[in-house]
Amino acid sequence: AIFITRLVYEWYLKKGFKVSFSTKLTEGAFKKINFDFIGKRKAFYIFSTIVVVISIASIVVRGFDYGVDFTGGRNFIIRFDKPVNTQEIAQALTDELGGTPTVIIYGDDNQVRISTRYMIDSDDPKVDEEIQNKLYTGLKQFISDDLTYDDFYNNYWQSNQKVGPTIADDIKREAVIVIFIALVFMFLYIILRFRNWQFGFGAVVALLHDSIIVLGLFSLLYGILPFSLEIDQAFVAAILTVVGYSINDTVVIYDRIRENIGLYRKRDRAEIINLALNSTLSRTFSTSFSTFVVLLAIFLFGGEVIRGFTFALLIGILVGTYSSVFIASPIVYDTVKKAEDKKLQKAK
Repeated sequence: AIFITRLVYEWYLKKGFKVSFSTKLTEGAFKKINFDFIGKRKAFYIFSTIVVVISIASIVVRGFDYGVDFTGGRNFIIRFDKPVNTQEIAQALTDELGGTPTVIIYGDDNQVRISTRYMIDSDDPKVDEEIQNKLYTGLKQFISDDLTYDDFYNNYWQSNQKVGPTIADDIKREAVIVIFIALVFMFLYIILRFRNWQFGFGAVVALLHDSIIVLGLFSLLYGILPFSLEIDQAFVAAILTVVGYSINDTVVIYDRIRENIGLYRKRDRAEIINLALNSTLSRTFSTSFSTFVVLLAIFLFGGEVIRGFTFALLIGILVGTYSSVFIASPIVYDTVKKAEDKKLQKAK
């Protein structure tokens, strides 16, 4: 991108064209902003604490809508000739499967995903065939009374997936380990890059803040929103993506703080951090907005299969941008100030 941009501008200059890097709309954007982020930090701490407490409370009280990846069970994708009602399908299969399965629209409104834990602990190879017969019996009324089993299996049955309880427990444990390792390595990366544990601490607190809020929203909103908010392997990928995005934005701000410390050695630390935050707002907004627009397009038009995953990314982008500006950097200020105050008292 940089190389091609350079070629274009060199050609512009040789031809004598006027070169401009802004429009009348964006020329003065963010240039006159001088917000006191550090002075208002306690208000943002309180706001974030309230949101985090609500998220943790929801996680403890409501829990999550765990997918088959984490609970074990079977998923079946069935396509119909016309749009169907998921509640009617779930009710029709309740007696057949010994309990009400989870049924959601999967992609088009004439296709559903049926999730059940029916006989998931059984290793009998005949169980799969038994479940297929039960699905055929229960769903026949939604297609045609003359429907044969072969016709159902060949033309309406799309796919199936099975995850055993042991595998589900392994996936859940490894998901937690992966997220923990990601946070540890992010912390070490920040320490090595900035030679300061306070920067690493601020970044990790911000990442934990982002992860808890995304988890809390998935706990709080499942069953309320008209699409699936299952916690599965795709959700873990979304959390890790949010962590990577958030740390990227945080590092840009940290770099500007370090640069300002070198340039303005006699200025107050709060003034230096405020200057860094205000001067990077344009970049923060541009990056977040462009990413958000792309994700919103995927969320709206990408289909039901990845809607929950994209929703996690959308929330993560918003929360990650907020924490990079209002949480990570102020925490650096407080921890550095506390360390400096201790040194001053010791010197006295």
